[in-house]
Amino acid sequence: MKGVKFVLNFVGFLGRVKEMSGTLGRGVVNNWKSIVAIVLCNLLTASAVANFTLPYRFPDMGVSGVAYLAHYALHIPPSYVIAACNALLLLWGRKNLNLRFLGLTTCSIAVFTTALPFFIRMPLPLSQDKFMAAVIGGVLKGLSGGMMFHAGGSGGGTDIIAMVLRRRYGIEVGQFTIFVNMAILFLSLGIVGLDSVVYGMVGLYIYGLTLDNVMLKFDRRKQAFIITNKPEEVSAFITAAGKGVTRIDGIGMYTKQPRPVLISLLEPRHVVQLKTFLQEEDPKAFVSICDAAEVLGQGFKSWKSL
Repeated sequence: MKGVKFVLNFVGFLGRVKEMSGTLGRGVVNNWKSIVAIVLCNLLTASAVANFTLPYRFPDMGVSGVAYLAHYALHIPPSYVIAACNALLLLWGRKNLNLRFLGLTTCSIAVFTTALPFFIRMPLPLSQDKFMAAVIGGVLKGLSGGMMFHAGGSGGGTDIIAMVLRRRYGIEVGQFTIFVNMAILFLSLGIVGLDSVVYGMVGLYIYGLTLDNVMLKFDRRKQAFIITNKPEEVSAFITAAGKGVTRIDGIGMYTKQPRPVLISLLEPRHVVQLKTFLQEEDPKAFVSICDAAEVLGQGFKSWKSL
């Protein structure tokens, strides 16, 4: 009887392994674009850190900031600290993290911690100008970070804390992050000195600007409100450009006449084409164009990326 029970348990274990393998395989297939983007972004970040942060003893924020301070003070490889801290954070918040976020974050951490020692051993010719190094490092890290966020990925660290606290308590961690980063920068003063801290803050400022601009570049669209007497023709023109359009039946409160209203989210070049079309086909149309900083839904940014 014990032998039969063992065989049944073993068969059940193999079934669960097979099911998990199938789920993992489907996840890789469905998210291969995000995985490729995360790998490339983390390679770029690792190169930037190895060449424009660590050689100049610049501080950083979050888990990376702690790792770099440990490297400067105790000569501990930063990859070890980053991997250990993120492993603890993932274990702490695993019940509140969806499978996609967990998988992409684990992939991101694995690629970065593996690539960083490689780039450290193969440094590029460095500039002696610390300001230039801070700017270049900030631009490269901001560029890779923005593309990673666009792909729905995460570099771990405080991103894990933010996701867990948002899901558990519905709160953001802005103030928490500020206090943690201030503490790290304060500790940096005693380890790297005021000079490096100032240059590091310049790099972090450039990083933030680049990150914001990259994310806006990916997400920004022009939102067009069009009041026209030729809704079918205008709608056909917009859909022919590969864009969607929604019609709302309004009423002009002065004339009391029906006025169709079309709403569409367009790229800047399509707005120029639309205005040219309306000038020729319906010069009496009323058009309002405004910026849409972020667009979520089919054909735009996926809800999975949040």
